[in-house]
Amino acid sequence: MKRLTVLVLALVTLSACAAIPTNTQPKPIGTKDGKSSNTVNAPEPRQNIDPFMLVRDFIDATSNPERDFAAARAFLTSEANQKWDTKNPTIIDPTFATVPTSQAPQTPQDKTQTVLLQGKYVGRLGNDNSFVPRLGDVSQVVKLERNSENQWRISEPPPGVYMPQNQFITNYRRVTLYFYNPEFTVLVPDPRYVVIPPATSIPTRVTELLIKGPGDAVRDTLVSALGPDTDVFSETKESDDGAMEVNLTKVGKDLTPEKSKQIVAQIVKSYSGVTSSRVRVLVDGQQILPDQRDYRPSDVSATAGESLLALNANLQGMLVVDGAVRSLTDGNPIKGPAGAGVYNAVSAAQSLDGSRLAVVTRAGGGMRLRVGELEQDLSEVDLRATSLSRPTWLLSSGPKEPGAEVWTAVDGGSVARVTRSDSGWTAKGVNITDITPFGAISELRLSRDGTRAALVIAGKLYVASVVRNNQDVALRSPRQVQPSTLGAAVQSIDWLSQDVLVVSSSLPALPVTKVYADGYKLDRYSQSNLTVPVASVAAAPARQVQVIDPSGLWSASDITDVWRSSGIRVSQGALVFYPG
Repeated sequence: MKRLTVLVLALVTLSACAAIPTNTQPKPIGTKDGKSSNTVNAPEPRQNIDPFMLVRDFIDATSNPERDFAAARAFLTSEANQKWDTKNPTIIDPTFATVPTSQAPQTPQDKTQTVLLQGKYVGRLGNDNSFVPRLGDVSQVVKLERNSENQWRISEPPPGVYMPQNQFITNYRRVTLYFYNPEFTVLVPDPRYVVIPPATSIPTRVTELLIKGPGDAVRDTLVSALGPDTDVFSETKESDDGAMEVNLTKVGKDLTPEKSKQIVAQIVKSYSGVTSSRVRVLVDGQQILPDQRDYRPSDVSATAGESLLALNANLQGMLVVDGAVRSLTDGNPIKGPAGAGVYNAVSAAQSLDGSRLAVVTRAGGGMRLRVGELEQDLSEVDLRATSLSRPTWLLSSGPKEPGAEVWTAVDGGSVARVTRSDSGWTAKGVNITDITPFGAISELRLSRDGTRAALVIAGKLYVASVVRNNQDVALRSPRQVQPSTLGAAVQSIDWLSQDVLVVSSSLPALPVTKVYADGYKLDRYSQSNLTVPVASVAAAPARQVQVIDPSGLWSASDITDVWRSSGIRVSQGALVFYPG
């Protein structure tokens, strides 16, 4: 019986350990010394395989990033191993090929060989561990030579790691860090990708990235509550009582209670997708705030500015139909001249707080923009144009403050932001030097936190950062999103959340999709009942997605839902929108 008990205990111990990675820890992301070991300690490649299969096996081996890609380094010559750079993996389509570079046949006597790696780019990881989309064909020359045992080894690998997308998905995890808008009124997501094995090290990697600050694309847009000298006091890990401990040092001398609350909110939100445990924020081993030790996301919602982004439950959305603004609730005209059709409306936008309305009107052979209180006369802005894109509002400066800034693309070639002042609504220019080369802008949507802009340019989807420097405002770091999938077929866009878009297109297979703003992921909504092109889409947190296609108005709550027809009848050219 005693031997049986010991055996059971041993089996239980082994079972428990099976879920815990026991491999040697890989090079941590964000280590300050930047040093790594090139010592290879991995199984040798298969014996006597030809150069083409060896290169394929090498690319597949890059799926294992442990010990600085030791499994892939086993395919390299000693000299190539010393030179190979593994910092920023390039992600390629899994259907890659390895082919000869010339027609000359290989002979058994050959001591060297050249193989061409061919495929399609998907993207790469930036220095900040963010995903950067990349379009184009892979064509990389790989050189090989025989070693002393007459086995092929790679003497000149591709520059950096080339990792198939399916392997990247398996070995890297998307984590969402949070940083503040410049006013410190709302937290904004900043997605990154960290290597998974061992999973126990993910919290430490997240802390290291959080300390480094906002990613490259939003470095001039977002700010951190953590001071520039902040460092890790001890490893981030789960404590004995189950709380996730984030222990920092050198967070700054001006650690006021308000600043401490901002630090807590930023850290707790950043760990909300990493752990379900309570989060304990320490500075030099001591809790950062005296009145509370541990936090959950619900404890920091006020400091995170969630109330600024939340839509009032009474704001159910609107439509523009036959020149009039109507309620999405029942299809009836809203009160005031905009609802009566006085302005011959083409498109419109309601401020996030619901109190104001911006309407693009058709007048005098061109377009005009009118802005004002929701049910009252709207002031015409001194902004003459042949075309104006659907307006989009900047978030309010406070929970009870009305919207005071609205944007629109003018004639496809410039962007105007219209601001409220004592003298009324005035149009000012936005610097779009980085955007102009891509073509004409047909759609422009500010994220509801005001830090990103999604644009449809020549039918392609782009996401840019909003950079504010005193009175100068610019769109910077534009990136084309899902270029190989969406192409130039995008029709309409809207923000479902702070970093997720809903996109409609003229593609029969992709009438409506959910697209992550960093460009890495796309989810297809059901095609049921929809007819392309889907010309108008409206999305918002905790709201059904609304779309208008040639047959009418449709709604869905999730990507798997069958689209449901609305009882509200709309005509050709109608538009649907939520506040924002």
